[in-house]
Amino acid sequence: MGLLMNSQLTYRVMMENEMKKTILVMMVALLTLFFTASAMSEVMSLRGNDDLEAMAVTPAKKKVQSVKGGIARSYKQQPPMVPHKIDKYKINLKNNGCLKCHSEKTYKKEKAPKVGDSHYVTRDGKTLSTISSRRYFCNQCHAPQVGAEPLVQNMFEGAK
Repeated sequence: MGLLMNSQLTYRVMMENEMKKTILVMMVALLTLFFTASAMSEVMSLRGNDDLEAMAVTPAKKKVQSVKGGIARSYKQQPPMVPHKIDKYKINLKNNGCLKCHSEKTYKKEKAPKVGDSHYVTRDGKTLSTISSRRYFCNQCHAPQVGAEPLVQNMFEGAK
């Protein structure tokens, strides 16, 4: 009789533990569902209420600034900005339109700045007779400027 009561007691304790686990899992699931639903209802898109299906307005193309004497640099190591149009310049593996005026051979005749000496140096420090391939595509660093208003306030102050 004692053995039967002991096994019934063990069974009852096991069932109570199972019920506690089940209730705990259900409560966690309900709380997760509740908080997920409330968080989802407050999500707001960065585009606000703008409809994706609405036609986008193409911004007007800005005119490239032509600046005699070049554009002042904002900081010491800044690559010079291009003070003229470059739309028609071809830069590919076989041809670099910038070198028609800025090469070692032509810059004096064209009254244009010469390509910097750093452009003739490899990453290993070896000086080349032609422009290094890593500096060949000028518009990766040098860009023409347009008279556009800044999209955000600029707080940059160059080194003094």
